[in-house]
Amino acid sequence: MASPAAALATRLGLSFRHPALLEQALVHSSFVNEHPGSSLPSNERLEFLGDAVVSLVFSEALWIDHPEEPEGGLTTRRAAIVSTRGLARIAARLELGTALQMGQGAERSGERRRGSVLAGTLEAVVAAIYLDQGLGTARDCLYQWAAPELSVRKGSPALKPAKSQLQEFSFATTGSAPVYSLVSADGPDHQKHYVVEVSVAGQRLGRGAGRSRREAETEAAGAALKRLPAAGS
Repeated sequence: MASPAAALATRLGLSFRHPALLEQALVHSSFVNEHPGSSLPSNERLEFLGDAVVSLVFSEALWIDHPEEPEGGLTTRRAAIVSTRGLARIAARLELGTALQMGQGAERSGERRRGSVLAGTLEAVVAAIYLDQGLGTARDCLYQWAAPELSVRKGSPALKPAKSQLQEFSFATTGSAPVYSLVSADGPDHQKHYVVEVSVAGQRLGRGAGRSRREAETEAAGAALKRLPAAGS
């Protein structure tokens, strides 16, 4: 029976010269903590590298697709794709979570379905592809995997940041700014997971998570806007 990494490579149509890179990309830190004798380290270093590759590839794609777009618009478009939620959505389509080696404790707490874990796994897989086959193949994979997101961004006008939309709505309807409250900040310093709630006029409207407080606030604002359709019109 094929290993999870080998099965994933087959599903993605990839042939690795160094299969250990993909295997490492699919090792969650909790697995290493529970199996100290594991021959593979966790995917955290690959995640670090993959974050840069993903940002570069999508920055380049948006720069090419939107030749008249100013910097602010390009930054907003990129943020919508490379946010934890955006990358987790791509990872879920690829079913990366099913291939991830994870410790029993993390498994029981639902880490396999957590957006930040899925996003980090995608970044680690991209780094493995980059190291094994170069930037061109990594770029091709990301273009294919993120086709729905890139297509939507390509055909849409520049999007106003979710926090700006929510702030405008809040001031227009209540005369005050939204209030963002930190719910939790878990994990080691280099891999924090933040959860934030946002309220308008004392009413809790959304919750978001991310690898920085700013990202979590953006996710919370986006969740709130879904409950306030008139805010983004």
